[in-house]
Amino acid sequence: MAKLVVEVLDANDLMPKDGHGSASPFVEVEFDGQRKRTSTKSKSLDPSWNEKLVFNIKYPKYLSTQTIEIFVYNDNKHGHHRNFLGKVCISGMSVPFSEEESVVQRYPLDKRGIFSHVKGDIALKVHALVNGGDNGDGESDATPLKEISNNEFDDDERYYKESRDKNKKKKKERELRTFYSLGGGYGGGDPPQPFFVEPRSDFALARPPSAAATVMKMQAPAGQKPEYGLVETRPPLAARMGYWGRDKSASTYDMVEPMNFLYVSVVKAMDLPSKDVSGSLDPYVEVKVGNYKGVTKHFEKNQNPVWNSVFAFSKERLQSSLIEITVKDRDVSKDDFVGKVVFDVPDVPQRVPPDSPLAPQWYKLLDKKGELIKRGDIMLAVWMGTQADEAFPDAWHSDAHNVSEQSLSTTRSKVYFSPKLYYLRVHVFAAQDLVPADKSRPPTDAIVRVEVCNQGRTTRPSQMKSVNPEWNEELMYVAWEPFDELIVVSVEDNNVTIGRVFIPLRNVKLTETSKMPDAQWFALQKPAAAEDQIEMKKDKFASRVLLRLSIDSGYHVLDESAHFSSDLQPAANQLRKPSVGILEVGILSARNLQAMKAKDGKLTDAYCVAKYGNKWVRTRTLLDNLHPVWNEQYTWEVYDSCTVITIGVFDNCHISGGDAKDQRIGKVRIRLSTLETDRVYTHAYPLLVLTPSGLKKNGELHLAVRFTCTAWANMVAQYGKPLLPKMHFVQPIHIKHVDLLRHQAINIVAGKLARAEPPLRNEIVEYMLDVDYHVFSLRRSKANFHRIMALVSQIQYIYTWFEGVCHWKNPVTSILVHMLFLILVCYPELILPTIFLYFFAIGLWNFRVRPTGPHHMDARLSQADNAHPDELDEEFDTFPTTKVTDVVKMRYDRMRTIAGRVQSVSADLATQAERVLSVLSWRDPRATAIFIVFSLIWAVLLYVVPFQIVALLVGLYILRHPKLRYKLPPVPVNFFKRLPSRSDSLL
Repeated sequence: MAKLVVEVLDANDLMPKDGHGSASPFVEVEFDGQRKRTSTKSKSLDPSWNEKLVFNIKYPKYLSTQTIEIFVYNDNKHGHHRNFLGKVCISGMSVPFSEEESVVQRYPLDKRGIFSHVKGDIALKVHALVNGGDNGDGESDATPLKEISNNEFDDDERYYKESRDKNKKKKKERELRTFYSLGGGYGGGDPPQPFFVEPRSDFALARPPSAAATVMKMQAPAGQKPEYGLVETRPPLAARMGYWGRDKSASTYDMVEPMNFLYVSVVKAMDLPSKDVSGSLDPYVEVKVGNYKGVTKHFEKNQNPVWNSVFAFSKERLQSSLIEITVKDRDVSKDDFVGKVVFDVPDVPQRVPPDSPLAPQWYKLLDKKGELIKRGDIMLAVWMGTQADEAFPDAWHSDAHNVSEQSLSTTRSKVYFSPKLYYLRVHVFAAQDLVPADKSRPPTDAIVRVEVCNQGRTTRPSQMKSVNPEWNEELMYVAWEPFDELIVVSVEDNNVTIGRVFIPLRNVKLTETSKMPDAQWFALQKPAAAEDQIEMKKDKFASRVLLRLSIDSGYHVLDESAHFSSDLQPAANQLRKPSVGILEVGILSARNLQAMKAKDGKLTDAYCVAKYGNKWVRTRTLLDNLHPVWNEQYTWEVYDSCTVITIGVFDNCHISGGDAKDQRIGKVRIRLSTLETDRVYTHAYPLLVLTPSGLKKNGELHLAVRFTCTAWANMVAQYGKPLLPKMHFVQPIHIKHVDLLRHQAINIVAGKLARAEPPLRNEIVEYMLDVDYHVFSLRRSKANFHRIMALVSQIQYIYTWFEGVCHWKNPVTSILVHMLFLILVCYPELILPTIFLYFFAIGLWNFRVRPTGPHHMDARLSQADNAHPDELDEEFDTFPTTKVTDVVKMRYDRMRTIAGRVQSVSADLATQAERVLSVLSWRDPRATAIFIVFSLIWAVLLYVVPFQIVALLVGLYILRHPKLRYKLPPVPVNFFKRLPSRSDSLL
């Protein structure tokens, strides 16, 4: 018989229930009418069981329809009932059928009702064993072979009906049940399935504002696995619920769930008493709330220190009602107590933005007995606030209490702005009076090398072998404000520099139109050493080079792919159009993240990065958490609705220092034009990452998105304007420069953001900007081919429908088409109105099946869920390749095979085109003569016979009944295929 094994490992941060700040928890598991429990761990809020509970699975094929319910209780031996500590519901759909595929997952404990007080999480490992196996107790069941009877199928059907009836009864209960799925292990296994919640129509009544999100339905494209689909949620956001009857405009921070924090601002102290024999004092402040303790930096020999530090403690995790703020003296052996201030948490005032910040006040220090000391005052401010408080981004957070002071900055939320980029044009015309290194002969291969920071280009060698060479070549670069760099122009001959000039970038003229500035002569200096400076001064005649320099501010510098760019505005401020709306994004939470640091015995230190336009945002890092909750809201101005916002999730690998790269967890793209205005979209997006071993799902990202239009007329008018600025069409950039300039722009943005604090490192910027989007990928080529075939299939569908009409497969449709054709022939002025009316009707018909959520990463469209391992290995290979010769040879042969097919298709297209051109070219004299005689006859016929009659006859001939048709191709097709092409002239 099949077995279900539920391994209960441990739990963390449980709610105390025994009245003494502790609990005696045990776990009870229910499955298919079976109930088992673990032992009781007395007096522990972080119990560890490490026990396996084994259940019988009567019908394994119906396991996906069943539910595993895990309850955590407090063993109240002195009471009449046990205390509820939390529960978890796991869908049987995601239970793996082998112990190797199962991994340890931590699940947050859910409430049982409105008045339940629950916190903490539990670690579980669940798997099923079919036909015996390890059942957790060292026993193994062997199922003997037996004859299959029809009664077993009746039992299966009866069991399915009973389980379905049970589910119906459970739905009638007023209980909100959250289901979780079991994720695959780090580095392998099946990807985790998205969590979902049993839909309830009364969720708004049954849930407090702090409850978890309720998932309403899953949206997965046809052919895509359900775990890769989009999940619509219903979190209790103020933007959606209207502040529970209050005015929505009362606050702008309405796209996230409010999170309450206790803020302690330590400003400064004065006249602190000394504790050392020498009379000096090295003070610092320790803020302690329960088990959480925050410490400021210390000052040496300073009795009037200024700290200006803010500490934030999550209200949900407060374990004490006292706030102890202690001033201590740093010492070598043991820190000395200086004084303290104590606050009661219930007495702390509440502050809600846009209220002004709370003014700090002076407090007298107390000794250990609670009595005033003679000297010493400290300035403090203590208040209750939310994540909307302006002190939130720079505050020390209690969830990062074990992070060093050097790494603390890498955990904070920040907003970045990438530099403003411009295109720099350097047109090299000519040079005069060059002095070659070998004066016995003139320059033979003179080139000009132009360098701007790390960007270097060279012209082609001049065709004029003289001291006055000419090039007439244009080079392009990416420049950025504030234009502090130098343009280095060098003239070289046979790799020897014979002249150089340095031009400050700030001296170059900015142009907004296609009118170029005048060219200028620049004197070249000899690249001499220091001892040759005297000889340089004796030269009365210097070489020079003719250049035209301009900084084009009328272009938009592309640092993203043009297909999903987030900004299309020109660099010049005076050319920019006003904004058309506001984009608000609430980064709520993530679920079922993979343990990215499982090899180090840790979980995941997750943070999010969002990029739209030149504004980047980074959320705070939540340490060692597979279900992080950020609830941070950000706002962008929108200048074009046909743009895309990108949101990525990463694992912070710099908490403990070192040079390790932050790991990718996944990213989401949302196109703004697919969003309805003033509607709040709350969805859980799958975090998909393509690795050399295949597609991997690393969890789900929960977002709230709202696009608000502020200028309807301008937004509608944009649909008739080009995407890129005017200069891209008046003076287009050559295709050979586009990819190189984009690569340079990415390097500049990455270099600038990497110098911020905390830095956005190169791997983050490159992943968000898709730096490798242009690199060849056989998987991506297949995806693009299938996209083309999907469009062709629409044309094929229309052709099949028309062929069915012609062959009278549906007589009613054929008769209606004949009637419509006769009406249009008799009244040709109705043709265009009929076509546009048809488009209008089709649009209205498709409105009922319109997408209800934004588009997201499609694994099936990307050909990622069934990609061949060798194709992925080739996609992630370096350039140039580092593979062995046999692998490269195999891939080259495969490329030749694919190229041969493409060559055949292109040859067929060229053949058909050449046949069209050969109709009147007399390449086949008989075919051309037949065609021109036929044309003459039709010209006379159409001149004599009215056009409506001709159209009627041709249409009736095309729509003729199948009995009047022949199976052979028609005469025009036969004539066209006999026309000559130039394929016989190829070698």
